[in-house]
Amino acid sequence: MKNNKTIKLLPLAAAVAISSHASAAITLYDQDQTTFSVDGLFNTFYVNSKSDGDNVGDANQSRIKMGFLPNVIGFNFSKEVDGLKLGGRSSFWVTINDANSNLTDSMIDVRQFYATVDGDFGQVLVGKDFGLFNRSNIMGDEILLGFGQTITTGDDGNNVSFGNIGAGYLYPFPNSQITYRSPDMGGLKIAAGLMDPAKMSGTSEESMPRIEAEVTYSRSMDSVDVMAWGGFMKQKSEDEVNDTEVSSSGISYGVNVKVAGLSLTASGFKAEGVGTAGLGNLLTSDDAEVDGKLLQASYTMGDNRFVLSRGENEGGTTDGGSELDLKNTTVAVFHAVNSGLSLVAEYNKAETSSDEIKTVALGAVVTF
Repeated sequence: MKNNKTIKLLPLAAAVAISSHASAAITLYDQDQTTFSVDGLFNTFYVNSKSDGDNVGDANQSRIKMGFLPNVIGFNFSKEVDGLKLGGRSSFWVTINDANSNLTDSMIDVRQFYATVDGDFGQVLVGKDFGLFNRSNIMGDEILLGFGQTITTGDDGNNVSFGNIGAGYLYPFPNSQITYRSPDMGGLKIAAGLMDPAKMSGTSEESMPRIEAEVTYSRSMDSVDVMAWGGFMKQKSEDEVNDTEVSSSGISYGVNVKVAGLSLTASGFKAEGVGTAGLGNLLTSDDAEVDGKLLQASYTMGDNRFVLSRGENEGGTTDGGSELDLKNTTVAVFHAVNSGLSLVAEYNKAETSSDEIKTVALGAVVTF
């Protein structure tokens, strides 16, 4: 495996952007059943990594970097019209590590630009948003606000780290889509969408959109909260010029149980024809299979949350070649100074068959 330092701002923050950010947003306008709000996230880490291996080399590198999430600012809109709630969101994701690349080239990445229509029937989303396949896997990651592994991108890269992408789940790339979400049916929610299909090649033909879906179920029983989910993805791509065909498919799943301050999560996926083991929308061989598992435990005591995490992916980007079996172990402590400021201390050990990177990250995360 080779380091990839050209990938731009890949890892996500779906949970933050969609849930905690939106709920903590600052309302700038709220009149006549029309609202407009803004939310943001800023994070910076001191990172020291020690690399050892055939591809990553032997190095001791210190950086001042972003964490798993880029820095982001988002804008939210809603308006009540004839019994329907019309909404929209646009979010802009920015790197702070531009000094070692093209100076002020901050690589503004528009990951969300969509409209929504809500009613008794549920919600319809049209535009660009994160995908559904592996969505809850990454949204529930206990180190979403932390740093994570860097072996996929290289510890000396100029962008975000990779969290547990490639070591427990795939990345649900932002994509143009038409997605339906059901109302809450006693804790059961269903989402299904048509996604702009990934291209296998410049001459490939995708006669149908990619289909993605996810079902989630939440229930509270006395002092126990349980959430379970399952996801699905399917796409077919044909290239008559090169006489090739790829049928991509996958399933994702998980369960989270919370008792008092203890949270236990087990999640995973299995897919084929999805490209590199960390990136879920790049087609390769029809026979290339990859699957991942992520086990996490956290305990919240007062303003502190302690996290243990172990994730791994097994499989390759092509049938019988370019294998990427990646494991990542994380120990982290998150301290909430107040509702808008958190301090993070984290240790990661990422391993492949030929490389190892140990990382210590100390950072601050500010949200509004």
